[in-house]
Amino acid sequence: MISDSEKIKVLIVDDHQVVRQGLRTFLELQEDVLVVGEAGDGLTAVEMVQQLEPDVILMDLVMPHLDGIAATRQIKASTPDIKVIALTSFTEDEKVFPAIQAGASSYLLKDISPDDLVDAIRAVYLGEARLHPDITRKLMEQVAYPAERTRQAHAEQLTKRELQVIRLVARGWSNHEIAQELVISEKTVKTHISNILSKLHLADRTQLAIYALKNALFNDET
Repeated sequence: MISDSEKIKVLIVDDHQVVRQGLRTFLELQEDVLVVGEAGDGLTAVEMVQQLEPDVILMDLVMPHLDGIAATRQIKASTPDIKVIALTSFTEDEKVFPAIQAGASSYLLKDISPDDLVDAIRAVYLGEARLHPDITRKLMEQVAYPAERTRQAHAEQLTKRELQVIRLVARGWSNHEIAQELVISEKTVKTHISNILSKLHLADRTQLAIYALKNALFNDET
């Protein structure tokens, strides 16, 4: 018999009560898992972390008050040892890469089988990463995107403001967050990103974030 102190402590974060209840019901059947709490939004999750000290968080991404990406960023900043599994229905570039950049150890879709989800929780607890096959394929395609030399040549055409936008995109910030940080409108942010993608011959934000990571732009404060 495993004592509670030896179990993997899990916090469930999702704005749908039915989803939370379904996850709790199944997880509580696992001998080595202990559900320590539930949160219906990212802000509540951030507040509960210090009190509950979970090992693993199942984090929905689209929620009121504070979304899962922002919540993950805040949680990992204050308690980096906590493992976060992004558990969502979204495969869009604007969700996948920012979630990983924010600190999510794994990115899984809600169509995952219960057994596979438990396996992922155990793996993440031990320090492994798990990605849904569709997400793995997407990231591999982005990393393998050709014409690197062409992109590097065109990077010289970037303005100082465009470089600022790239760094924030690489950190997983949303258009709204970038607009607030740079004191510009979201429409202007979108225009900057469109211009950057055109200059670098990139297709989307994921490729842009990977480009920034490969060229260490996110560490450059100039």
